[in-house]
Amino acid sequence: MNDLVKPRDPTPVLPALRSGARSPAEEITCLLDRLEKHEPLLQTLLPDEDDRTRRERLLKEAEELERRWPDPARRPPLYGVVVGVKDLFHVAGFPTRAGSTLPPDLFLRNGSTEDSGTDRAGVRAGIRPGIHAGVTAESVRRLQEAGALVLGKTVTTEFAYFGPGPTRNPWNSDHTPGGSSSGSAAAVAAGFCHLALGTQTIGSISRPASFCGVAGYKPSFGRVSTSGVVPFSPGADHVGLIAPSARALEAGASALAGDWRVSTTALTSPPRDAIRHQLEAVLIPDDAYLGQAGADARRALDAVEERLLGIGVAVQHVAAFPDIDSINNLHQEMIAADFAQIHREWYDQYGDRYHERSRELVERGRKVAERRLLLAREGRGALRSRLEAALRRHEAVLWIAPATVGDAPPGIESTGNPIMNLPWTYSGLPTVSLPLTMLPHGTGAHGLPLGIQVAAPYGEDERLLAMAVMLESVLR
Repeated sequence: MNDLVKPRDPTPVLPALRSGARSPAEEITCLLDRLEKHEPLLQTLLPDEDDRTRRERLLKEAEELERRWPDPARRPPLYGVVVGVKDLFHVAGFPTRAGSTLPPDLFLRNGSTEDSGTDRAGVRAGIRPGIHAGVTAESVRRLQEAGALVLGKTVTTEFAYFGPGPTRNPWNSDHTPGGSSSGSAAAVAAGFCHLALGTQTIGSISRPASFCGVAGYKPSFGRVSTSGVVPFSPGADHVGLIAPSARALEAGASALAGDWRVSTTALTSPPRDAIRHQLEAVLIPDDAYLGQAGADARRALDAVEERLLGIGVAVQHVAAFPDIDSINNLHQEMIAADFAQIHREWYDQYGDRYHERSRELVERGRKVAERRLLLAREGRGALRSRLEAALRRHEAVLWIAPATVGDAPPGIESTGNPIMNLPWTYSGLPTVSLPLTMLPHGTGAHGLPLGIQVAAPYGEDERLLAMAVMLESVLR
C-alpha cells in the first residue's frame, strides 16, 4: 500500500462527529487536504469546482449542518459524513453529464427520470442557472437528510458502460480503478470521502471496489430507488455504495434504503464464534462460472475457504451455473436492448459524440429480437429462485465467489472484465464485495487487491451486511 491509498472509514469518526468531539469542518479539512494533494494525479472528480470553491462550499455546508442540528442527541446517523456521487445522479447545484460530452440538459428529459419536486433547495439558494439547480436524486436526498455532505461528482465511464474516464487506481496509478463507478471507488480508496454512490448494471460497484481494495454493496434489485439517476437498463440498474469497510457500508445502507430493519445478526460473541454460529454453511459455485476467473482470483478464494474451514464453517462446492454462457448472453442482450431504447433520441441526434463502445452497444441493442428480450426478462426471476433454492437445500446462508477475474489490469483504456458479477446482478440478489489484501494470495499478479463477493437471498440485505461485517473481521 502506498501513500495514495488511505481510506477514511467513517465508523470510528461518526460518534465523535455526532457528539461534537470533532466538528464537521475539521473532518472536511482532513479530507480536502488529501484530495488537493493527490487529485491532480488520480482525477476522481469532475472539474466542476476548483479547490478553493469546493472548500468554501463544504465548510459553509458544515456550518449549516451544525446550525440545523445543534443538539448532539438529535443529530442524524450520517452527520458530517462526506459522500462522493457518481456522475449519473442528479444533484442540486451540479451538472449531470453521465461521463459523456452530450449537453447536460438532455438528461433531464427523455430516458432520464425527471425531478418530482423532492428538492428545490438549490433554487432557493440562488444556484447559478443552467446546472439543474432544482433536481436531486432520491438516493442522494436520503443521504443528505441523514446528515451527509456531497463532496462532488465522481467520474463514471460514458453512460456507465465501457468508455473510460481519466481516473487512476490509487494502489498503482498506471492501472485502471475499474468501472463504471471509477471515481467513486478511487475516491474512497484514496481517502477523499467516507462513502460514495455507485450504480451497477453488470459489475460497476463490485469490480471497482475490489480493484481499489475497498468494499461495495449492491442491494437487492429495486431495494434502493433509481429515481433521478440517468438509466442504463431499467431491468438491471442497481444503486449502491462503495466504502472502506462492510461496517461503513452498513451505516450508509441503513439511510439509503429508507426502510432499513435493524438486523438481529450481530457480533455478540468473539468474531470467529459469531461467524460459525451465524453462517454454519456457505456455498461456492464450482462450474463453468468459476472457470471464468483467473488463477489469482481462484487462489484468493481458496484462501478464504481455508480461513472459514479453520473456524468451523462448512464450505460446499456446488454447480450453480452450468448454463453460465446462456445467462451471460441473456443479460447482455437485455441491457443492450434497454440501453438502445433509453438512448434512442439522444443517439439519433448526437451519435457522433458517443464513445465507440457506446455506439456498438446501441447498434447491438437495436438488433435484439423481442422474443429474446422477453426470455431475458423472464430469466431473472428463474435464476433468483434457483440460487435461493440451492441455499435452502444445502442449509447455507451465503454464496461466496471471486469479485473479479483478477486484479486491476494495467492502463486506463479498459476498466476490466465484469463477468464474475454478472449472474448476481442478473438475478437481483444482494451482494457485498470485500477486499482480501490481508490474506495470503489477497493480491494478484500486479500486486493489486483481489476481493470476494458474497450474496444472500433476495431482500435479506440487512442480514447480508451484518454477516459481511463478521466476515470482514475474520478475513483480516
